[in-house]
Amino acid sequence: MKVIKLSMAALMAVSAGISLHAADKPQVTLKANRTLVFNKVPPKVDSLKDMLTEGMFYGRIRINTFKWDWKTETSKSQDNWAAGFGGSLLYKSAEFKGFSGMAGLYTSQSPWHMNNDDVKYIKAGKDTTSRYGVDTTGDWGMTVLAQAYLQYRLNKTKVRVGRQIFESFLTKSNDTKMIPNTFEGFTVVSKDLPKTTLKAAYITRQKLRDHTRFHDVITFKDVDGTKWANNDDSAINKSLTYQNFVAAGMDTEHDLIVLEAINKSVKNLKLKANYTTVPDIVSSATVEAYYTIPAGGLKIIPGVRYMKQFDEGVGDKFAAISTGAVSVANLKGKTTGYTNPNSLDSWLFAAKVDIKSNQAWKFRLGYSKIADKADIVAPWRGFPTGGFTRAMAQYNWYANTKTYMIRGDYSFDKAGLVPGLTAMFRYAIQDFDDNKPGVQADTHVIHLDAIQKIKSFPGLEARVRIGIASGDPQTGAVTKADPSYKEYRFELNYLF
Repeated sequence: MKVIKLSMAALMAVSAGISLHAADKPQVTLKANRTLVFNKVPPKVDSLKDMLTEGMFYGRIRINTFKWDWKTETSKSQDNWAAGFGGSLLYKSAEFKGFSGMAGLYTSQSPWHMNNDDVKYIKAGKDTTSRYGVDTTGDWGMTVLAQAYLQYRLNKTKVRVGRQIFESFLTKSNDTKMIPNTFEGFTVVSKDLPKTTLKAAYITRQKLRDHTRFHDVITFKDVDGTKWANNDDSAINKSLTYQNFVAAGMDTEHDLIVLEAINKSVKNLKLKANYTTVPDIVSSATVEAYYTIPAGGLKIIPGVRYMKQFDEGVGDKFAAISTGAVSVANLKGKTTGYTNPNSLDSWLFAAKVDIKSNQAWKFRLGYSKIADKADIVAPWRGFPTGGFTRAMAQYNWYANTKTYMIRGDYSFDKAGLVPGLTAMFRYAIQDFDDNKPGVQADTHVIHLDAIQKIKSFPGLEARVRIGIASGDPQTGAVTKADPSYKEYRFELNYLF
C-alpha cells in the first residue's frame, strides 16, 4: 500500500512536468486561502460517452512543512515538527443534460517524521498525517477519495449529492494543509435570484483534514473511547462524547443542516444570514452586514457580525445523566467560571473596518466579543471570528473573550516592486477570562504571511508563514501555563 501511495505522488509529479509544455496558463489557480479557482471547465456535451471522454483532470503537487517551538515545554506541550509531501488529482466530467460529476483523490506522505509516540505533540502540522493511523498502524501516510459527487445544474442552481466541499459560514474546506475538510450529503447552491446566493445543505458525515474516513459531525471519541477516530477537530466540544450520548439516552450519530443567504440588492451593501444546526444538540443563527463607502481612491468597508447560539436540549440531558452530570459549556469539559455550565446558550458579536486602496494595500481594524455564557461550538472548520479577529492557529471564541486585531495587506506585485509577491501582517490582542482555567492565558499574537507566485513558472507558488504568540501565564487561585510559542510554516504548490 505504501508503494502505491508513493507511486501516485510520483505519477502526479511526472504529469506536472508534462503539463508545463501543454499550457501557459494553469487550469486552476489558488486564492489566498488556498481554495481552488477553476479557470477551465469541461464543456456541455450531447451524449453519455462524451460526458466522460470530454472531462478534464486537474493536478496539484504540494509540500507543507511545520516547526513549532514552545517557550516552555511541559509533559503535554513538546516542541514538534511535521512535513507533508503529496497532492491531489481531480476529475470533472463534462455536462450532459444538466448532469455531471467530480472525483478528487488526495494523498499526503510523511517519509520524514517524529517518533510514533510523539505524534500526540504535533500542533499545526497534525494535518499532514492521520494521528489515528499512526497510533493504530504506524502509517504516517494518508490517501483518500475526499470528493466524489454527482451534480445536476438547472440554470444557475446546482444540486450535489455525495462527498464534496461545502463552503458556508461554519463549514469550510480550510484547505491550507494537504487534504481539505469535506462532507457527505446533499447540497444546493442557487444564484437564480438577482444579486442573491442561496445555499442549503443536509450533511450526514464529515471528513476532517487529517482523517481518511468520514465520521460523525459532532461526536467526540468512538465506541471504544478512541479520541482520534471520530470528530477530533481542535474546536470540538469534548463533553459531546460517544459515551456521554449513550449515557444520556441520545443518538451517537448526527446530521448537520445549513441554510444561508447572501444578498447584494442594495448598492454597496452586502447582507448575509446563516442558520446551522445539529438537531437536538446545538444550533446557531448569524447575521452579517458590510457597507462599502467609496472615498476617492479608497474604499472604506465597515462590517458587523452577530451570532446567537442555542442549546437544543443536550445541556439538560447531559446534566441528568444518572452516573453523574456532564457539563457542556466549556469546549474542554471544564466548569469553573461558567455562569451555567449545563447550557450551550451563548452569543458572539464582531465588528471591523476595512480600508482598501485601489492599488496595492488593505488595512483592517477588528474586534470580537464572546458572551460570558458558553463557548461557541464550531468543529466544521469555519471559524466564528474568521475575517474579523482570528489569527493563524488561534481559537478565540471561548466564553467571555475579547479580541482586538489590526491587519495589513500589501501587494508588491501591484505596486510594481516585486513581481508575484504579496504579504500580510496581523497583530491580535486576545483577552481571555482570567477566572476560567479551561481556556488559555491572555496572549499577543503576531502573524506574518508572504506568498510568491513564480511568474516564469506558471502554476508554482511558495508561501512562508510565521506566528509568534507571547502569553501572560497565571498563578494563584486560577493557574494558567505559559502559552507562548513561535511557529514557522513553509509551503509549495504547483497546479496543472
